[in-house]
Amino acid sequence: MHRILIIEDDDVIARTMEKYLETWGYKVRCAGDFSDVLSEYVAYDPQLILLDISLPFYNGYHWCREIRNVSKVPIIFISSASENMNIVMAMNMGGDDFIAKPFDLDVLIAKVQALLRRTYDFAGHSHLIECRGVILNTADATLFCNEEKIELTKNEYRIIQLLMENRGRTVKRDAIMARLWENDSFVDENALTVSVTRLRRKLEAAGLFNFISTKKGIGYQVG
Repeated sequence: MHRILIIEDDDVIARTMEKYLETWGYKVRCAGDFSDVLSEYVAYDPQLILLDISLPFYNGYHWCREIRNVSKVPIIFISSASENMNIVMAMNMGGDDFIAKPFDLDVLIAKVQALLRRTYDFAGHSHLIECRGVILNTADATLFCNEEKIELTKNEYRIIQLLMENRGRTVKRDAIMARLWENDSFVDENALTVSVTRLRRKLEAAGLFNFISTKKGIGYQVG
């Protein structure tokens, strides 16, 4: 069952789309906080977004750009602003399709099904893990903090992935080294300490301090 996020401030239109898509078996959520759409996106982790252009606080182009910074999730723009320039702008910002209002619900479902089929028949779903504003995309091994992409080595990525998958819990050093060994990275205690120290410095350079805490003699924890 695919998850769809509707980012539309006209409640009548949003609920109409929600109910119709649900009849086709999709799991649907309507965004509620238009001042922080990115957080809603990360929390729900949808496989497709229906995005209006005219929104409170920031327009759809802004949120498309913010989402594109962390994910390749398919986005369909839905707007009454159907002039060619708006369509071109939507595509240039990272949109995958455009539906002009008013629209037929059968056209909506056809475009949704086609885009989902094109996207997920050939590629896996982008999985996102979020903690304290840090977003890890396990589909393409990218890490973002304060909208800044942080470049990671393979071992640094594997370490932060394991810690974020277990956020709020202490991960033992032995468990981290075992994860690295599974990928033919035979690290010792000192190499692990060095990698964690480098990870901390990269996060601090992006403005996030004390994200990884040390449990002396045991391991590490994020959260």
